[in-house]
Amino acid sequence: MRAPLPVPVPLAEIEAAQRRIAGTAVRTPLIRLHIDAPCELWLKLENLQPIGSFKIRGAANAMAMADPDALSRGVWTASAGNMAQGVAWCARERGIRCTVVVPEHAPAAKVHAVERLGATVVRRPHEEWWRILVEHGAPGFDGVFIHPVSERAVIAGNGTAGLEIAADLPDVDAVIVPYGGGGLASGIASALAAVAPRVKVHAAEVDTAAPLAAAMRAGSPVPFDYQPSFVDGIGGRSVLADMWPLASTLLSSSIVVTLDEVIDALRVLLARARVLAEGAGAAAVAAGRTGQAGHGKVVCVISGGNINLETVAGFLAP
Repeated sequence: MRAPLPVPVPLAEIEAAQRRIAGTAVRTPLIRLHIDAPCELWLKLENLQPIGSFKIRGAANAMAMADPDALSRGVWTASAGNMAQGVAWCARERGIRCTVVVPEHAPAAKVHAVERLGATVVRRPHEEWWRILVEHGAPGFDGVFIHPVSERAVIAGNGTAGLEIAADLPDVDAVIVPYGGGGLASGIASALAAVAPRVKVHAAEVDTAAPLAAAMRAGSPVPFDYQPSFVDGIGGRSVLADMWPLASTLLSSSIVVTLDEVIDALRVLLARARVLAEGAGAAAVAAGRTGQAGHGKVVCVISGGNINLETVAGFLAP
């Protein structure tokens, strides 16, 4: 039986991760988004990581902590694309074999990036892919399994972004984090609970994939009618049970936005900040523009920038 995740993840583990991943993950900039909004919006640009996503933080920490003998047999993960790239990047750096299980609807841009990094991609129906996340593995795969969300080392690695936010904007009032499985939101919230406890952390979800909002209303994880969309980096059929204690304790709310609001945020980011964000990252900005995170200084985490350019072109067309 797996040990439950600590609530919050200890600061010492996040600080150790920060030292461990230095040189692999970039200390990304925090910039002001100068637009009319109910609050002062800031952007944490995780789209500038080497793989275009925050996932390199958790992947690098988890692999650095893994047993070297076990790693020699290879590494594998289940991911819609960004964690896949993080694990594949770190595996290539170490010269070890990497296999990635992706859901059938995984975007081409992310799948092709994983293949360019030398990993083997295995497609599975969404239900089968989701089962791997719930059960923390599956038969038929060799090597070290790195869970994309609910693994202590992964969450600690993700939490390093929270330490950077607190250091770069000491008077931040709130942080909005796209909520996929909860590993990024819980990591950042764990860090801020230790170094800036007055800061509220909110999740951002899209209405076609908002299991956290449903769980918060019900008081526990419940099934959600997930509808795939271009916002592929967040959402699912339910909140993972082992992430619920972290999410329900550390996050102040889930701000749910529409697909149209995300598209508008994508356009604003390109036009006003020259930032290319994937749907999940833009969802944080869409959530910030609602005013539901408050009216002070609000950081929106741009979790990644791995979006099909054809999709972006379609949104920009008149």
